[in-house]
Amino acid sequence: MLVVAALGGNALLRRGEPLTAEAQRTNVAGAADALAQIIRAGHKLVITHGNGPQIGLLALQGAAYKPDESFPLDVLGAETDGMIGYMIEQALENALGHDRAVATLLTQIEVDPRDPAFDRPTKFIGPVYDKAEAERLAEARGWSIAADGAHWRRVVPSPMPSDIPDLKVLQLLLSHDVTLICAGGGGIPVVRRPDGSLIGIEAVIDKDHATALLAHKLGADALLLLTDVAAVFRDFGTDTQAAIRQMSPEDAARLDLPDGSMAPKVAAAATFVSGRDRFASVGRLEDALAMLEGRAGTMIANT
Repeated sequence: MLVVAALGGNALLRRGEPLTAEAQRTNVAGAADALAQIIRAGHKLVITHGNGPQIGLLALQGAAYKPDESFPLDVLGAETDGMIGYMIEQALENALGHDRAVATLLTQIEVDPRDPAFDRPTKFIGPVYDKAEAERLAEARGWSIAADGAHWRRVVPSPMPSDIPDLKVLQLLLSHDVTLICAGGGGIPVVRRPDGSLIGIEAVIDKDHATALLAHKLGADALLLLTDVAAVFRDFGTDTQAAIRQMSPEDAARLDLPDGSMAPKVAAAATFVSGRDRFASVGRLEDALAMLEGRAGTMIANT
């Protein structure tokens, strides 16, 4: 099977951990061990990943140095994709004993400049703050902020992905049995100008929606959305919570899930599966192979 797997933020940084290279390397090594099992089982693998904490940190560093010369979010996205991709690539090569070809590709993802998301920032980036500190920074730096659980974070526009200009390169590498790391952080957001050329735009695309589009364009058989929660739960966080082991895309559309966490994963999974003979699964990173084999996580498939 051709499997596309999206690594959630926990693959790189668990909540409360310092955003250091050492912490990220430790977490990436664990992720690589789980992903290597899929490859050893005989499947082709394409890996995507988040970048919210990392791109937020780079934005803060730029603003602290020379605010008037800060790089835009598309450039910062490319920087984080290179950094995170390098870590995953190296860890996966080590986990596989350097007997497989692994490559990281910076990936442009086209969005619509008229997307209403540009007027309603929702994508969390950067570290967490208490409300007072977040409000002070928002006032000083012109940020939009929103509650993220018990904390507050910066939010930026997150338009829907519409196309993948670099698709032919990805297909070429896959045809040569290269394990790919691409579309990191939802890909580098670009828009198409009237003359057909591409230019970056200030946004961070949702990783799960970009991954679903990528999986569809590549003709993948399975989509894995890997996080730190064992499955999709009904009534999550209450005394009556219960794991949902399997559901259809129609069932998924009827669920009421948190916008900032599980909702985009389930929506992306349903979009990938809808009307097609393939499946998606949401669950824990360490259960990746078990999810692929239907033994763990929540499977979304047509019944």
